[in-house]
Amino acid sequence: MNGSTLMERAVASSEDARWMEVAVALGRRGLGRTAPNPPVGAVLVAPGLSGGFVVGRGWTQPGGRPHAESRALAWAGEAARGATLYVTLEPCSHYGRTPPCADGLIEAGVARVVAAMADPDPRVNGRGIARLRESGVLVSVGVGAADAARLNAGHVARVALGRPHVTLKLAVSPDGKAGLAGRRPVAITGEMVRARVHMMRAEADAIMVGVGTVLADDPSLTCRLPGLEDRSPARVVLDADLRTPLRARIVRTAREVPTWIVTGEDAPADAERRLAEAGVQVMRVERCPGGRPELLPALKLLAMRGVTRLMVEGGPILAGALLRADVVDAATVLTGPVPLGEDAIDAVDGLPLTAITEGPRFRGVARERIGDDIWADYERA
Repeated sequence: MNGSTLMERAVASSEDARWMEVAVALGRRGLGRTAPNPPVGAVLVAPGLSGGFVVGRGWTQPGGRPHAESRALAWAGEAARGATLYVTLEPCSHYGRTPPCADGLIEAGVARVVAAMADPDPRVNGRGIARLRESGVLVSVGVGAADAARLNAGHVARVALGRPHVTLKLAVSPDGKAGLAGRRPVAITGEMVRARVHMMRAEADAIMVGVGTVLADDPSLTCRLPGLEDRSPARVVLDADLRTPLRARIVRTAREVPTWIVTGEDAPADAERRLAEAGVQVMRVERCPGGRPELLPALKLLAMRGVTRLMVEGGPILAGALLRADVVDAATVLTGPVPLGEDAIDAVDGLPLTAITEGPRFRGVARERIGDDIWADYERA
């Protein structure tokens, strides 16, 4: 292979990576809005100087339709012919509510497709790539795979594991505490971090807490960022005996934001009826030996309802149970500047915080200071 060919491939590789970054950024616009479909991003690039120019772009629309590829094709029109499509997930090859995206790309005359990763959905799983190649479309797979895997983590977990991707969010003091003695709530982090947490909520399909958090904090669990109020995820409470009071904020607003309670199979029917009359949906699962709802059946129930990305905000008992069940896929640990003292409540019930921050199960992927607080992200090792 001569030097000029190697140089051409290196340039092509760097341009592919640059355009895939654009596709990933577009895909992130759909986070929290496309379930049960994945939040795909796509950009069509026509050949030209300096790596080409954009002729179409798209991302999966709310509710999962239209797909990113069809949006990009509609944008480009005739300019799609001879262009390269950069897409964060393999184009679909099956008929659903819309025709296969792979067929649309072939009919539009797209010359090349660069997909960040194959789709693990058994209805696709390489068939889209094969259909494109059989029709003479050049296909590359793997550019930007790590970023795409994070973007599509909810879709992959739901397809491969039958449950949502679970992100545990913990606000802790420097001495590893999450609340004052007596389970009294306390503000641990500053306003800048709390605003960013609301963005995390906007990018989740559902947010989960234990009933202890509802009783202690009476949270709203909504996204309150200006302009994003309609991005609040469904709210899920694990409540084995239906102790959630009718006066709780999540119950009083259940007709505005979907509110689900997962309870024990033998929880009081009268309590369920009153909650249902307020707009809450009650789901029953078997209990674990300790009396709490079994976690894996609860998570599978959420997946059946289309939840792909689940954010867990509290409290320490639920955090400990999820970690012991080994169903936490990622964790965000937010550390404030003020110690709470020896009598305060541990951030994780029955486990040290180092099970996340220093243990073999997770690896740190990002860490930054935001005002007086520290934001650290971890994912499965």
